Amino acid sequence: MAKKMKKLGVFIFAMMNVAIVLSLRGLPLIAKTGTHMIFFVLFASFLFLLPSALVSAELGTGWIKDGGVYRWVKLAFGSKLGFTAIWLQWIQNTIWYTTVLAFAAGALSYLFLDPKLSANKYFIITVILIVYWGATFINFKGLKAASWFTTICVIGGTIVPAALIIILGITWVFLGNPLEFLKTSHGFFPDFKDFDNLAFLAGTVLLFSGIEVSAVHVLDLENPKKSYPKAIFIALAIIIITFLLGSFSVAASIPAKEISLTAGTMQGFKDMLHIFKLDWLLPVMGFLVAFGAIGSVTAWIGGPSKGLLATAKHGELPPYLQYTNKNNVQTHILWIQGLIVTVLAFVFLLMPNVNIAFFLLTALTVILYLIMYVLLYLTGIILRYKEPKMNRPYKIPGGNFGMWLVAGIGLLAVLFGIIVGFFPPSLLPIENPQIYVLFLIVGTVVFVSAPILINQFKKPSWAKKITKK
Repeated sequence: MAKKMKKLGVFIFAMMNVAIVLSLRGLPLIAKTGTHMIFFVLFASFLFLLPSALVSAELGTGWIKDGGVYRWVKLAFGSKLGFTAIWLQWIQNTIWYTTVLAFAAGALSYLFLDPKLSANKYFIITVILIVYWGATFINFKGLKAASWFTTICVIGGTIVPAALIIILGITWVFLGNPLEFLKTSHGFFPDFKDFDNLAFLAGTVLLFSGIEVSAVHVLDLENPKKSYPKAIFIALAIIIITFLLGSFSVAASIPAKEISLTAGTMQGFKDMLHIFKLDWLLPVMGFLVAFGAIGSVTAWIGGPSKGLLATAKHGELPPYLQYTNKNNVQTHILWIQGLIVTVLAFVFLLMPNVNIAFFLLTALTVILYLIMYVLLYLTGIILRYKEPKMNRPYKIPGGNFGMWLVAGIGLLAVLFGIIVGFFPPSLLPIENPQIYVLFLIVGTVVFVSAPILINQFKKPSWAKKITKK
């Protein structure tokens, strides 16, 4: 009976994927690019999200074992790169928590009818710590509790507010109101000669990342070989439509220079609700948007850390990190992850400009995550040749050429995203671009080197402990 209770349906799993990828915090970032937002969304959707979903669907249904990207990359390139892949997925995610919860703090400031709180560093830190640790304790209860909480959050806190702002945006257009983004930007394509104009493309790609994370939960699905790809494609459609129409609605009423990266979504709600004399809904939207961000964090906490647990069980990490509680949750890893998030939260005290700090941390997250995607796409190609007889219930059509085409497109998009990620965005007032770039270079080197160093100090006794169990 207990085992049956753990199984997830297609709808629940699809909502978990929507929660993992879709976040209203991305709407201001996309909206700030003006008319280029359509190109950015289509680029991220069809050259990155779609290839990653297809490759992950094949790998996830072909190799149904705990570990996700660790398991896949290890089969293709060995345990060192397998551990590097899951480490990058985990560490970028740890950095990301502070940014998404800073967005949640901005939304909550409207709940308290005091938008100035979104710039109050102590308020932001308090929200980050309370929400993050609360989501962690929910995950301690097990996947079933976390998945239901995530589903409620993504419906009430992401889909409902997204639907409302999209409806408001469409109504805005039909009533003949001017579109702000048409006043300051021109053309569908950005200027490819100036990479400073493309920096936000890297941030947009990050918004569409993460769909491979759910593969670590594939064994918890009912009939996973059929349900996994079905749920992925349902999530894919919801994500693309919401990002495209939602960012359009934010950009419709707010000049690009005035859009806040942390509170831009609520700025859009404030303007449009006021015009339609629905101001009383603003604090409600603040609560719901924050609720959605909390659901996104809850969905992410269990994924990469569970993948890291798989590496510990294979002797890649010390025995202390192999521990799980009675709900089979990797509590020791989550405790360490929480301590790192707590330290990162206090970095906000050192940063004078919230928008620049927000995007700088976002850029570092992008670069680290995209390096992991390089390994993922190469793995999809390599395993077609290394494991040709492996049964893949979902298989990218077109034979090996189809895999080369899909993974190749994704790989080129990722490499392009990594390059533009190092360029300071022209849309933000960055006074010292050299320091900006240096921070990203040092951060990338440190976090990419970390798994290599851990591997060097790995002890055989770690693996022997697993053998005895």
